[in-house]
Amino acid sequence: MERTFGVVVVGAPVHGVEQTAALVAPYLAALAPLGGGRAASAAGAGGRPVVLLVATGGSERALLDLWDGASPVVLLAHPGHNSLPAALEALAAVRSREGRGRIVYLAGPEDESGLAAVREVVEDLEAAAALRRSRLGVVGPPSDWLVASCPEPAVVRRVWGPEVVAVPMLRFLVGCRAAAVEGSGGGGVEAALRSLVSEERLDAVTVRCFDLIGALQATACPALSALNDEGLVAGCEGDVPAALAMLWVRRLLGVASWMANPARLDRDAGLLTLAHCTVPRSLVGKVRVDTHFESGLGQGLAGEMARGPVTLVRLGGAGLDRLWLAEGEVVGSGSEPDLCRTQATVRVEGGALEDLLTRPLGNHLVLVPGRHAARLRSWWQMFVG
Repeated sequence: MERTFGVVVVGAPVHGVEQTAALVAPYLAALAPLGGGRAASAAGAGGRPVVLLVATGGSERALLDLWDGASPVVLLAHPGHNSLPAALEALAAVRSREGRGRIVYLAGPEDESGLAAVREVVEDLEAAAALRRSRLGVVGPPSDWLVASCPEPAVVRRVWGPEVVAVPMLRFLVGCRAAAVEGSGGGGVEAALRSLVSEERLDAVTVRCFDLIGALQATACPALSALNDEGLVAGCEGDVPAALAMLWVRRLLGVASWMANPARLDRDAGLLTLAHCTVPRSLVGKVRVDTHFESGLGQGLAGEMARGPVTLVRLGGAGLDRLWLAEGEVVGSGSEPDLCRTQATVRVEGGALEDLLTRPLGNHLVLVPGRHAARLRSWWQMFVG
């Protein structure tokens, strides 16, 4: 298997090179099928994620010296030679310096759950690196009503990693009109959006879409749906935290997600109704093309959300370092005329709805199929929270 992460072995000199090599050999062999290959140092890993295999006790200072002071450190501990005590001491020191990290304990070379945890933490590191390489385009400023969803680009970059690329709305409108003249449908929105993504090398985009209604009598709803289904994150209304959450989900879990308004709730029944005029077609069954709800113009998508478990996500806070997570189950879809076209009712578990009302982080929520709250929270705690 191609090496996808580096394994740096750290032990105390008193144990001797040969003894240490014999001790870690079974663990290195167990990590190889996961893509782990031995590296002399983080620099020698060639930019791949790196984990530190704590071979013996007495390695605490060496472990600390290998930490770069910024990136989270991942320590692999095992039952012998005081590996676990050394890992605990080293991670405590990292955290006392306001650093981050995680210990993965391998009960032995054949510990399947431990090896699965290694695989997961490597994927976490890969997702973080992918976010740092990502470019998030913001077409026009956020919609005027998003008064809590306008983080500074520098905060997005520092806390989450992506570079924010500001695109003037006028530039995009000119592109839409040119595409429409060339024969593209929907006011040329989809063609212009695809050109913009290519020109700016974007991995995600969010559009101040209501401006398109006034200028073009067209909507971005079908275009955003298509791009999301193709793997490029596309959000509405210039909402950066929502688009960032969708990008995070795509990088970590590899799935599409749906950005929507929490339109109605019933605290006693634990029900929350979400609605929006665009949705990835891959997340719904049949789709009916309607008009855009608020304007009655253009095209909005009315999809029937599949029933089953989901996770709801919202990022926010002045430092973009707060997280609201909830798990639940889609129990129904709707077609009420006074809501955005795609409507889904979620039975939300725990006290999450009360938190949504008493400690809101903003309007739009992101819905992800499946139960992922533990995984998302674990990643967030390691890299952001």
